Amino acid sequence: MKGIILTAGYGTRFLPITKTLPKEMLPLGTRPALDYVVQEYIDSGITDILIINSRRKKVLEDYYDREPELEAVFTRENKAANLKKITPPDARFYFIRQQTMGGTGAAVLLAREFAGPDPCVLAFPDDLHFGSPPLARQLLDVHAATGNSVLALEDRPEGEDISRYGVAAVEAGSQPLQVTGLVEKPPTGEEPSRYISVGRYLVTPDVFAALAAEQQMHQGGEFYLTSAFHRLAQEGKLSGCVYQGERLDTGEPQGYYQALVRHILADPEQGPAFREYLQGLLA
Repeated sequence: MKGIILTAGYGTRFLPITKTLPKEMLPLGTRPALDYVVQEYIDSGITDILIINSRRKKVLEDYYDREPELEAVFTRENKAANLKKITPPDARFYFIRQQTMGGTGAAVLLAREFAGPDPCVLAFPDDLHFGSPPLARQLLDVHAATGNSVLALEDRPEGEDISRYGVAAVEAGSQPLQVTGLVEKPPTGEEPSRYISVGRYLVTPDVFAALAAEQQMHQGGEFYLTSAFHRLAQEGKLSGCVYQGERLDTGEPQGYYQALVRHILADPEQGPAFREYLQGLLA
């Protein structure tokens, strides 16, 4: 099974740090946020991983490469724990650059040859998932039951504003959920459901075909994934997975700060002292 991660964006909400440091390298604890998506893939049995990158983010390629000099130092000093920390994950990494920012639809089309005739999982690294089974595995299980492409969905409560999300229309009573349409950023009060689409997708070759067709009709500027998924939904080829587990949204500063604090508090080594510090700070 193959996985794709989209990392080519500018990360302008985090300027000025993202002028030189990719947003995906911002840390949660001592690991970059991107590493948690990679671990999710590996834990789901996905070991061929394509990162769609840009020329400004060479550090991502370096991070998943070996560091022979440090390896030699830690080996010589018998520091096995440190050596383990810098050992690259047990996966094969591939990188391709999105040379112009043509939108997420254009970025995903760059992966068409990599994906080939098989389904694969696509991730936006702003959404981090913690729980068992991993989110990618949950999508794979829904695909195995339906043969469809699959959206990761989150059920939001009534009254909460979901107008900044893609919102799925679903067939009542279907199990797994049959998605009948996808609306990008619907006006408040016009949402087709309370199911928002979050940053994980199981994509079949039908997705790439739909994207290519949408690109042919596109009038210029960036184009996105929503229209291709909506097309598949209308053809009865799209399912939804209301995921289990915890999702942390690191796509904007407030969400990132919250994710960082929650992650530290959950750390058995650092959490207790940090919790005590926060309690004193807020007293």
